[in-house]
Amino acid sequence: MAQFTPRYCPLCATPLEHRQQHHAVQRLACPACSFIHYSDPKVAVGALIADNDGRLLYTQRNHEPAMGAWAWPSGFVDRGEELRAAAAREVREETGIEVALDDLINVYSQVGDPLVFVVFAGRAVGGTLQPGPEATDARFFPLDALPPPAFPHDREILAAWRARPERA
Repeated sequence: MAQFTPRYCPLCATPLEHRQQHHAVQRLACPACSFIHYSDPKVAVGALIADNDGRLLYTQRNHEPAMGAWAWPSGFVDRGEELRAAAAREVREETGIEVALDDLINVYSQVGDPLVFVVFAGRAVGGTLQPGPEATDARFFPLDALPPPAFPHDREILAAWRARPERA
C-alpha cells in the first residue's frame, strides 16, 4: 500500500521538518506552528463466512493486489465505522450475502506495514450470492477444495479459523 507523506503543514503551509519525538521516533513536524504529522495505520477487516454446509465464502478479486485470485471478503474500515459493521458491509458489498459475525479470529500486523487487518468468523444468514463491483465471482467452497491463498498471511488466518473451539 502506497503511503502519502506530506511536505507542507496542513495548518500554515510551512515546509515540514523531521524531528525526533518521544522514544526516538522521527516524525514530520512544523517549525512554525508545532503541528505534528502522525503516520497512522489503516485498518482493514476480513471475514471467513461459512454456509449451512460448512463451505467457506470466497470472492475472485477484481483489483490489485492479487487481481484474479480467490480471497475471503475484506476491505477498509471507514472513519467512525464499527469493525463488525465494516466486516458485514464488506461481505454484503462483495457477495450479496448477509452475515452474522460470531467471533474475532485475530488481529494481524507487520513491522513497517501500515495495515492492521482484523479478521472475524461468521455465518451466512441471508441475501443472494451475487458478486459486487470489487469481485468477478463469488462462491462457497468446500473445505477440502479451497482455492490457493491470495496473500501470505491467509494460511495462518485459515489455520486460526479451523482451530476455533466451536469448530471442534
